[in-house]
Amino acid sequence: MPVRTAEALWEGTLMNGQGVMKVKSGVLQSPYNAAMRFQDQPGTNPEELIGAAHAGCFSMQFAHLLAQSGFTAKQIHTRSRVHIEKEERGFSITKIDLFTEATVPGISDELFQEQAKSAKKSCPVSKALSVPITLEATLKSESRQ
Repeated sequence: MPVRTAEALWEGTLMNGQGVMKVKSGVLQSPYNAAMRFQDQPGTNPEELIGAAHAGCFSMQFAHLLAQSGFTAKQIHTRSRVHIEKEERGFSITKIDLFTEATVPGISDELFQEQAKSAKKSCPVSKALSVPITLEATLKSESRQ
C-alpha cells in the first residue's frame, strides 16, 4: 500500500508567523497562519484539513459497508466540524462531529444507522486519530557565509 506524504513550512511565532502546507500530489498548496486557524480569516488550517479527510474517509467507508450489505448509495454527503479549544496546557482538538446524508434505495433506517456507526468506527482516519505518533527531529545549524 502507498504511503501518503504532506509537508508544512512555518516561519515566525505562533501568532505572528505564517506558513505553507502542501501535499505531494500537488493538488493542495495553501498558506496558513494563526488568524486562519483561530479566527475567521479566510484560508485553511490543520483542523479544517483533518475535517475534510475525515468526512471523505467516512463517506468512502460507509459506501463500502453499504455495498457489502447489498446496497448501493446513490449519494453520500458528509460534513464535519472539528472543535479546537484552548485548554490549560494549550490547544486541543476536543471533538469531531460528523453529519451525513445519503440516498440508499431499499435500505431500512435500522441497517442504515448500523452501517453509519460502523463506518465511523472503522474508517482509517477515525482510527488514525487515536494511534501512536512517531517523531524524528533534526536540529539544523544556521550557515554563516
